Amino acid sequence: MVSVSDYQKAKLKTISYFEKANIILTSLEREKIEIADFGLNDLERQGLELITYINNEHYCAKELVLFPLQTCPEHKHPPVDDCAGKTETFRCRYGKVYLYVEGEPTKNIKANIPSPSKDYYTVFHEIELHPGDQFTIPPNTLHWFQSGEEGAIVSEFSTTSRDEYDIFTDPHIIRIPEK
Repeated sequence: MVSVSDYQKAKLKTISYFEKANIILTSLEREKIEIADFGLNDLERQGLELITYINNEHYCAKELVLFPLQTCPEHKHPPVDDCAGKTETFRCRYGKVYLYVEGEPTKNIKANIPSPSKDYYTVFHEIELHPGDQFTIPPNTLHWFQSGEEGAIVSEFSTTSRDEYDIFTDPHIIRIPEK
């Protein structure tokens, strides 16, 4: 779990990324920035910073911030009730993102798999996203992503987000922190 001090530092760093990319946040949105370390206590290597603009029974819109070479661990969005799982479109707004999905593995991937969790990364079909590029990830598809050396911001447009149902390949991950 992220300490209060580390949370505040990460939040300020996240805000600086939005400013670099000229993405304006309201004061309420700044307050609602989520810092996700996935219970791994390794935020700089495996984590994600985000703001959710809207999430309702029809759709969701978020901004995902990745610090330099930070990785969002491998996971999928499984079927829930009568929904096939979350379909999400990633659109790169700033920096560079290496997205990995199921499919033919790319030889010599560009990302650096975080060593403590390397056994839990299993899909290696690489899609490189630059500002303006986008890719849609089908429901129930294993995926993970990592930013380039300058960090990145990705806009996510998706069906309803139900983070509590996400399935991570690393059994040590805690997506929703316990209070």
